[in-house]
Amino acid sequence: MRSSISLGRVGGVAVGINISVLVIVAILVFGLAFGRFPIDVPGLPAWAYVLAGVVSAVLFLACLLAHELAHAIVARRRGVEVSGIVLWLLGGVAELRGEPRSPRDDLAIAGVGPLTSVALGAVSALVAWLLSMTGGVPLLVSIFTYLAWVNVLLAVFNLVPAAPLDGGRVLRAILWSVWGDRVRAAVAAARAGRMFGYVLVALGFLQLVSGLGIQGVWLVLIGWFLVNAATAEEQQTRVGATLHGIRVADVMSREPVVAHPEETVAAIVDRLVLRHRLSTYPLVDADGRLSGLVTLNRLRDVPPPDRPLTRLGEIACPPRDVPTARPDEPLTDLLPRMSGCADGRAVVVDADGRLVGLVTPSDITRVLQTADLRTGDPYRTGGADLTGPWPEVRHERGGSRPAA
Repeated sequence: MRSSISLGRVGGVAVGINISVLVIVAILVFGLAFGRFPIDVPGLPAWAYVLAGVVSAVLFLACLLAHELAHAIVARRRGVEVSGIVLWLLGGVAELRGEPRSPRDDLAIAGVGPLTSVALGAVSALVAWLLSMTGGVPLLVSIFTYLAWVNVLLAVFNLVPAAPLDGGRVLRAILWSVWGDRVRAAVAAARAGRMFGYVLVALGFLQLVSGLGIQGVWLVLIGWFLVNAATAEEQQTRVGATLHGIRVADVMSREPVVAHPEETVAAIVDRLVLRHRLSTYPLVDADGRLSGLVTLNRLRDVPPPDRPLTRLGEIACPPRDVPTARPDEPLTDLLPRMSGCADGRAVVVDADGRLVGLVTPSDITRVLQTADLRTGDPYRTGGADLTGPWPEVRHERGGSRPAA
């Protein structure tokens, strides 16, 4: 999920909002201002209800952010990097780079989110009670009462044992601990998530045909999202298992053909595109540092009459948006970043920031196609450490040999 509006960094974690969050804000404001609040506190002007609805929606988003920040903070303390947090239509997402190293870490990262929501619900309930006991503004009491139950509801829903919900992560951690196999546990949790999603879709359609209206649409939307997310998670788990132990240096194309930002589109077409079977052209400066990335699609988008005058730097994906990696980085950590304007490509740089390689979809496809040629089980006995190094020697019957 891509961020549309950046909110800066909180606790060292980049936070953003996807534009789709405006939909949930509008639904909350409308439902509270013209539904719940007039019933709880009748007789007030319409602007007071709308203002209370806006305040409630903002506070609810703050609670969602706190929920995701709790995941991010615990993940970082457990050695898992966090790319950022994005709030969107159906809640929030803490984007983790890498996987927990043990069932205990997995459980801690997953469980802290619902615990945070329960704590926020308890605090909101306490504030509502204190306001009511001290004669506070009734509308404020209604706002905090709403926040109390919605946070508890959020915690309960997230604890459903179905990935990608937090409860699915808890289930994965428990099964991982019991079975000693993280991949098997993750697949089981993802399948549970897909089944739960189908149940929500069925319930939503049942409500629609029963005439219950918008609630059914909302259930169908949430259920379909869970089905797709759980399916993607299962696929990602299987790919991660296949690519376990493979470094970026093992798959990257070394010494890629590069171009200069000042070169024109017509020149690179004549010099490279028509002479080599290449589709990706990193741009580098005089020191060999990345200045952008041009793909065949970007070159083709330039009208033929403009190609002699259009410089590559003008159409390139800027360096800040190009996924980068180090040669010794696990390939599974890079894959989630290979998106955006780079068209699924990534560049590999050394410690000084100089270009040393390129990773393309063709490189990933080849390593997946040849993965079954690798010998032996890539995981250590007793469970998978998806971000850990390979053992140098594995003991087997009759002696030992180097690990594949």
